[in-house]
Amino acid sequence: MPELAAEVTIEVPFHDIDLMDVAWHGHYVKYFELARCALLRTIDYDYPQMRDSGYAWPVVECYLKYVRPARYNQRLSIRAILREYENRLRFDYEIRDAASGERLTRGHTVQVAVDINNGELQFVSPDCLIARVETTCAAR
Repeated sequence: MPELAAEVTIEVPFHDIDLMDVAWHGHYVKYFELARCALLRTIDYDYPQMRDSGYAWPVVECYLKYVRPARYNQRLSIRAILREYENRLRFDYEIRDAASGERLTRGHTVQVAVDINNGELQFVSPDCLIARVETTCAAR
């Protein structure tokens, strides 16, 4: 499978920093989400399309490794890479300083499909997701 990835660039806003003048640790999950949504849009399966297909995809696992702090007004490059999709969605992430490329944070999230109508966990990803991933990969 060709690598499916997306990258976004942001500036750390003032309302994201703490008293130590660094981005509060909880905001990194939000930064991951920005890159993940960009990647999901590349396969035309962002959250509205998930809902319309009859599935919710809650995050069931989140891991972050902080290497260096992000600071106010720093430009960050956040990259999301789709690593697994057949039975669950696993995304790996890297947050880097946009100017120097220095890695600040890495991590991953795992999401699972849940049928919206009955709340049942799906042990295999729905065909609608698999088709979108494979179609996008074939086009690359």
